[in-house]
Amino acid sequence: MAQPSVPPGPSLRGAVDLSALVRRANAPQGQDAAAGTAVPGTPTATSLVFAATDATFESVLELSNRVPVIVEFYAPGLEPAMGAVVESYAGRLVLATVDGQANPQLAQAFQVREVPAVAAIIAGRPVNLFLGIPADAEVRQVLDELLALAAQNGVTATLEVAPAADGEAAPTPPEPAEEPLPLHHQEAYDAIAAGDFATAIAEYRKAIAENPRDALAVAGLAQVSLLQRLDGVTAADVRAAAASAPADAAAQLAVADLDVSGGHLEDAFGRLLELFTSLDADGRNAVRTRLLEYFEIAGAEDPRVLDARRRLTALLY
Repeated sequence: MAQPSVPPGPSLRGAVDLSALVRRANAPQGQDAAAGTAVPGTPTATSLVFAATDATFESVLELSNRVPVIVEFYAPGLEPAMGAVVESYAGRLVLATVDGQANPQLAQAFQVREVPAVAAIIAGRPVNLFLGIPADAEVRQVLDELLALAAQNGVTATLEVAPAADGEAAPTPPEPAEEPLPLHHQEAYDAIAAGDFATAIAEYRKAIAENPRDALAVAGLAQVSLLQRLDGVTAADVRAAAASAPADAAAQLAVADLDVSGGHLEDAFGRLLELFTSLDADGRNAVRTRLLEYFEIAGAEDPRVLDARRRLTALLY
C-alpha cells in the first residue's frame, strides 16, 4: 500500500486530454453507464459514488464537464475509502471507483503504479491528487482547492440525486453559493468562451503582474497562448513544414504545439530537446521558453515533465 502523499496543490493539465487515452466505443450514447447520469441538461445521478471501468469511462469524462469527478483506484482486498468525504460535499463532487487491476487501460492513463491512488477529472483533464489516503483534514484541503480550480475552468454544477428506484425521491441538497472568480480570471474565462484569446492572454498577464505567485494565472496564460498559436492552423500544413525543415526552430515549435494539444507530451519534449543543441542563442531561448510553457500546461508533477526538465537543465548547464 502506498504511503499518503499530498502534492502542494492540484493543477490542471490543460492540453492533456484523457479522452485520447481511454476506450470510447462501448459507452452508451448520452447516458452514464456507471452512474445513470444523463449528459444533456442538469446532471442527475442515482448515486454520487459509482464504479467505473475501461469500457464506461467515456461517460465519466462527459460528466466531468459539469462536476469535478474524483477517481479512486483500489485493488481486490482494499475497499475504496473516499465515498463518505465525497458525499459530504453534497453533489459538488462525485466519486468514480476503479479496480486498477481489472482496468489496466485506466491505470495506465492515470499513471497509477500503486494503490490506493486518488486523482480527479475536470473538463476531461486529469489532476493528480495523492497516493494513499491522508488524514481527513488534508483530504478536504485538497478537495477544496480542487473545487476552486474547477470553478476557474467553468465546472461548477451541483449533481442532483435522481428519484430512487421505488419512486421515492432521494433528498437533494441545496446548491451552495458559488464563490466568484478573481476579476482578471473571470475576464480571461469570458474571453476564452468568446474565442478572444488575445484578451484572455492580456487578463492573465494582468493577474500575474498583480500577483507573480498566482499559479493558476501562470498555467492559464500558458494554456491560452497555446490555443492562440493553434487558432486557424492546419495540422497537415504544420507537419509538412516541420518535415521539410527539420532544423528550423519555428517549424519544430509549431509541430510541438500540435503534439501537446493531442496529449503527446513525450513527442513534443523529445523533438525540441533533440533540436536544442543545434540552434543559435535565439533559437535556444525560444525552445527553452516554449518548454517551460508546456511544463505549466502538463503540471509540474507529471513524470514526463520531470524527465524533460532534467534533460533541459543538463543541456543548459
